[in-house]
Amino acid sequence: MGLHTAIRVAVTALALSACLAGGAQAAEPEKSGKADQCRGVDMLAETKARDPELFSKIMAQADTVRNGDALLWKVERDGAPASYLFGTVHLTDERVTRLSPAVHQALKDSKTVALEVADLSEAATTKVIAKSAPLVIYKDGRRLDGLLTDSEYETVKKVIARSGMPVDLAASYKPWIVTMILSVSDCERKKKQEGAKVLDMQIAEIGKARGMDVVGLQSIPEQLKDEALVPEAQQLKMLRTSLKFADRTNDLMETLVQLYLNRKIAALLPFQIAIARQIGIGDDAYAAFQTKRLIDRNIRMSNAAAPLLEKGGAFIAVGALHLPGDKGLVSLLRSAGYTVTPIE
Repeated sequence: MGLHTAIRVAVTALALSACLAGGAQAAEPEKSGKADQCRGVDMLAETKARDPELFSKIMAQADTVRNGDALLWKVERDGAPASYLFGTVHLTDERVTRLSPAVHQALKDSKTVALEVADLSEAATTKVIAKSAPLVIYKDGRRLDGLLTDSEYETVKKVIARSGMPVDLAASYKPWIVTMILSVSDCERKKKQEGAKVLDMQIAEIGKARGMDVVGLQSIPEQLKDEALVPEAQQLKMLRTSLKFADRTNDLMETLVQLYLNRKIAALLPFQIAIARQIGIGDDAYAAFQTKRLIDRNIRMSNAAAPLLEKGGAFIAVGALHLPGDKGLVSLLRSAGYTVTPIE
């Protein structure tokens, strides 16, 4: 359904278009009107009204996930100033980017800002994709239209066209990149093209304005490899789920925003799996996502953050899904000997 990829939109449609279409100009996206029209329907609230039993199961599963009820954490160990861990969503929504007093104070108390990736600009992304084309497009003669049904591929072409990318390249894209494109609504895409910045980039700007060092825990090539390492069969299942909800992208993003604002981010994956089941997609579709995109990356980011935490005074801002769980960043840092305390 593409909701999880809204938490990490490292590749923009414009960057892909410029790289894969030999620098062609992207078409003007559909106008979305007022910014608040980006807001859709909370699909989890919809589930609660339509199927209370399923809603209860989703939330009960979320409640079993450790460290899933806070976004800002204080990280401490004797001998160094305190650091902070903050979960983000990579969206421009004003409800998300309006930082709380506690987050502002944590930034004020820090000396270094660490993001998943330090530079997510279009220029940086395009440069990387130009060197990583085999991760994004088929080079072995296969085509996406040969892996999907006719109706599924027709939906892909419509989504590609709306994103401003060349439709004649649609068959070349690997499934994961189409799922990523599906994760961003036309309205959100338009806001970014008009200069609106996602939460992570706003945090980076605050850090730079205060003279703080701004660093990345990963590189864009590493993130692309993580996406591409998910087995193709699972990529296709996740894409098929996304295509079923291609006309509800604003609703999916609204669901993510509500989970984020209500500190219920641990319900995201159970919700995804539940609605995938409803259209006949098995739980295994998300197994590699949990391993490659979350657990493996959590370990690498924890290792990359270690020198910053040893020094202290670090404000670490990463996608909120990387925080909860037995192998989430909060648990990993505690296992490394840090006291990690929820703030909000």
